[in-house]
Amino acid sequence: MSVTTHVAPPASLSLAGEALKAVALRFPPRPAEDDWPTTACERADILARLEQPPLRPTDVKQHRARIRGARQTLQWLENFPGATWQQRWNASPASTRPGNDWARLAPEWIGTAAGPSQRQALSGGLLSLICADVVRPALPWLLSRTSANMTSLRIGLIPARDPEGFAQLEAMVESATWSSKVGRDALHSLVKIVSAKGGTLADITVGDAVEYLAALKAANAKTRGNTLFYAWLRELGTLPAEAPSSLRYLANTSGQVSMEQLVDRFGVRCRPVRDLLVDYLKERQPGLDYTSLNNLSRHLASNFWGDLEQHHPGIDSLHLAPEVSAAWKQRCRTRIERRRQPDGKVREVVTGRANVASIMISVRAFYLDIAQWAIDEPARWGPWAVPSPIKDADVAVVKDNKRRKARMDHRTRERLPALPAVARAASTCLKEAKARLQALMDTPPGGQFAFAGATFRRAAKDGTTWAVNIATGRRVDLALAESRAFWAWAMVEFLQHTGVRIEEMLEASHHSLIQYRLPTTGEIVPLLQIAPSKTDEERVILVSPELADALSAIIARVRDPRTGAVPYVSSYDMAEKTWNPQMPLLFQWCRSGESSRLSPKLLRQALQEVMASTNLTDSAGQPLDFSPHDFRRIFITDAIRSGLPPHIAQVIAGHTSINTTMGYNAIYLGEAIEAHRAFIARRRALRPSEEYRTPTNEEWDAFLGHFERRKLSIGICARAFGTPCIHEHACIRCSMLRPDPAQRHRLVEIRDNLIARITEAEQEGWLGEIEGLQVSLASAEEKLIQLDAEQARQRQVIDLGMPSFIQIATRISTARGPSS
Repeated sequence: MSVTTHVAPPASLSLAGEALKAVALRFPPRPAEDDWPTTACERADILARLEQPPLRPTDVKQHRARIRGARQTLQWLENFPGATWQQRWNASPASTRPGNDWARLAPEWIGTAAGPSQRQALSGGLLSLICADVVRPALPWLLSRTSANMTSLRIGLIPARDPEGFAQLEAMVESATWSSKVGRDALHSLVKIVSAKGGTLADITVGDAVEYLAALKAANAKTRGNTLFYAWLRELGTLPAEAPSSLRYLANTSGQVSMEQLVDRFGVRCRPVRDLLVDYLKERQPGLDYTSLNNLSRHLASNFWGDLEQHHPGIDSLHLAPEVSAAWKQRCRTRIERRRQPDGKVREVVTGRANVASIMISVRAFYLDIAQWAIDEPARWGPWAVPSPIKDADVAVVKDNKRRKARMDHRTRERLPALPAVARAASTCLKEAKARLQALMDTPPGGQFAFAGATFRRAAKDGTTWAVNIATGRRVDLALAESRAFWAWAMVEFLQHTGVRIEEMLEASHHSLIQYRLPTTGEIVPLLQIAPSKTDEERVILVSPELADALSAIIARVRDPRTGAVPYVSSYDMAEKTWNPQMPLLFQWCRSGESSRLSPKLLRQALQEVMASTNLTDSAGQPLDFSPHDFRRIFITDAIRSGLPPHIAQVIAGHTSINTTMGYNAIYLGEAIEAHRAFIARRRALRPSEEYRTPTNEEWDAFLGHFERRKLSIGICARAFGTPCIHEHACIRCSMLRPDPAQRHRLVEIRDNLIARITEAEQEGWLGEIEGLQVSLASAEEKLIQLDAEQARQRQVIDLGMPSFIQIATRISTARGPSS
């Protein structure tokens, strides 16, 4: 079977995202063929096949029109070179024109009348040839067809090509999804792939699906909602196990790109500097995550060197003149933003740059790293080792940190009292959204219903949840509105009771819910395991009753009604540009018929919708806004104010440093003092009051006598004052015994005596005594090992070596300076 090189260029992968290209390289599509059995048949054989079911339609008039159109089309194709009908199709002008041009231009090409009946006959004839697998139009040709033409193609192709496969697919998919618009679009996608590539559903490869998405992107079609067909193929089990779990974001994301691509996106004109930046990023790559590399490349290639090339064309050296570096620092502190004014016009506004310290630190580290590396590799880095234009004063961020801390504290203190109102508003919005959706479902299609003083008209089409507000004319999907209200409520409940980051909330899965049984009472305590976000340390959080109610509502909502299990979904990390493993995530929803993780952007928008219903204002009289991170600051502040020790709050928050935790704590110095005094008062209340009086002479003598009685024959007893001896003075077994190195010979005698006594007990058959003697022997040997290890550590000597005469002379000349 020969393979043609004819591929329609509009569907090339050159317009696809970098992530889609990577998948295409790993899973190439099936090549476009131009010779297979059905396309090599004679014209009479093909027309005879069209007379037989399932290619023959039940409508006699329609059948006659299609046979006439197919005969005329085949006669026209015979005028073009080729041994098969596909080769002749590729050589005809129809293959390079959009599919919608066929009905309009085919009568002119073929030389027949251009009436409506003739155009319909030619369209039906070509459709029959596609269903019979005589010709396979390219994907761009098929993508330009109208939905009505695709419906006719679907009706004719499914029974002719793969009736069993499509029947199995229909039985697998929920009926509501199958009959919805997204379901029909997914089915049409599969029909187009089968029409262009041949075979059945089981023959579709990952590369075919990627090629289809690339063709969609090249045709400027929306690709995010057109990946349901791939999820169906995954569920059918026809794709390999190593295939990507989803293609939802691949057509619109770049994925992780190389260091060269990170630098080249900013158009650095000086080639040596461009190569230097690429080499520098490669050196830093092992110790940085992708987000940090992305930001570092932007700081160096755009904010630093790109700005220098813009204002100093032809610059090619890192050694900057003082006036050049000073001018760049001044420009770096500001940025130009395009803002829409009240009159509707967009104007450029000069504002202060928020991340100027980060840029300065990155550039300074760039210079200092090169200078350090030049010592080890002078040939590679030495020519670029020059003084840094960034001084210590340029990266002093103490004042900036204090200002940022003041802004954060003010924001937290302003929003902490409003938290209960926000929680109530989220719950109220959810109840109203559910009631409004239920009112719509109780109304027949096309009918009207009233809710909360507004009148709505339900869409006339059955199965939809769209409604139009008659007063405003605004069209809204009430099911989507109810879903947004639910996830806004779920986010508020989750964040205010856990204090986690939004990234950690979105990574919480059904597996994160664990149980812990208390060893004392046997009570089962529910815990929530938090996956690490910024740090690499996992942590667990106690599940409160309020959080348990929210989690149960979330799980009940995301469960698959067919299996009762939480679906496994793949999430795309927008920051790291990577796919996470499939997990039963809690924050997921059905989007375009495919289960996917909720996006941070959608949750933030849903939260702002809740805030709009509260009518809360800040100190300046502006509408109060909440961000997901505000809940984290409020959680830590409220916990410490309520008496939780800061080091415990640090563990719960997942901070590596307690200073970070205290940075989130928005309290005044006076509040800290009062909290400390209250903590001491609570601790004193739990201890006997007599412990806080002045001791008597007898008590003080007893305290001093305790330390005098600690001296033993082979060491010192380290038990605390007022505690009894738990081993009844069997000191050799006690962990509180601290042996004296000078009494090592006594320990050796005790060990030898125990060995002899064990030997005697074994000879006499004193089995009860052997067990106790062996415990004492093990303790004695352990203490001997401790003594030997301590003495070896004390005897360890580090040889610093003797300096040579040349080294001494070099140090003396260095100390005297060049003038000597």
